Amino acid sequence: MHGDSAYGLWTLVILNSAIFIFFAFSFAKPKTKTDWRSFGAFSAFIIALFTEMYGFPLTIYFLSGWLAEKYPGVDFLSHENGHLLHTLLGFDGDPHFDPLHLASNILIVLGFFLLASSWNVLHKAQQTRSLATTGWYARCRHPQYIAFIMIMFGFLLQWPTLPTLVMFPVLVVVYVRLAKREERMAIEEFGDVYLRYMESTPGWVPNFSTNKAASNY
Repeated sequence: MHGDSAYGLWTLVILNSAIFIFFAFSFAKPKTKTDWRSFGAFSAFIIALFTEMYGFPLTIYFLSGWLAEKYPGVDFLSHENGHLLHTLLGFDGDPHFDPLHLASNILIVLGFFLLASSWNVLHKAQQTRSLATTGWYARCRHPQYIAFIMIMFGFLLQWPTLPTLVMFPVLVVVYVRLAKREERMAIEEFGDVYLRYMESTPGWVPNFSTNKAASNY
C-alpha cells in the first residue's frame, strides 16, 4: 500500500487491537484488581501501537521534516516504510524479513507462551489460596510481567512510535510497582514461606538451573 491508502484504516486498527487484546485476555484471564491493571496497561499500549500502524501515523508526521531531509524520495506514508527502524538502520528488502522483525516475532511468540503458562500456574494457586512456586514461578517471581514486557518490546522492534516509546518505560515502572505491591501482600499472607521463596528465586531474571526445585516451599 502506498500514499494515503496506507493509513486511515480504522477497521484494521479495531480488528488487530481486538485480536491481540483478546489473545492476551484468553491467556491472562485477569481476575483481581492487580490483574486488571496490568492487563489494562498492556491493552492501552496495543491500541496506541495499531492506531499508528494503520490509523494515523502521528510519529511520521511529527518527524516528517527530518525524515524528508535525511531520506529524500522515500515515501514514509507507504505502509512498508512505516517500519522506521528498517529504513533508519539501512536494511534492504522486505521489512517483514529483516533481523529486527524476525527478532520481534520471536519475542512476541515467546511472550505469549510465557504469559499463558505463568498465569495458568498463578490462577491455580489463587484458587487454592496457595503460593505459586511451580512452572515458571520456580524460575522467577514475576513471569507474567516479564511476558507483557517481552511482547511490548517485540512490537517496538517492528513498529516504534513516539507514544509507545514513551509508554514502554512507564509501563515497565508500573509493572515493577505492581510486582512490589503483590509481594507485600504475599508476605502478609504467607509470611516466612514467601520470604524464603524470595531469597531463593530471582525476581526478574529467570533461573534455569537444572536443580531448581519448588518443593522447598
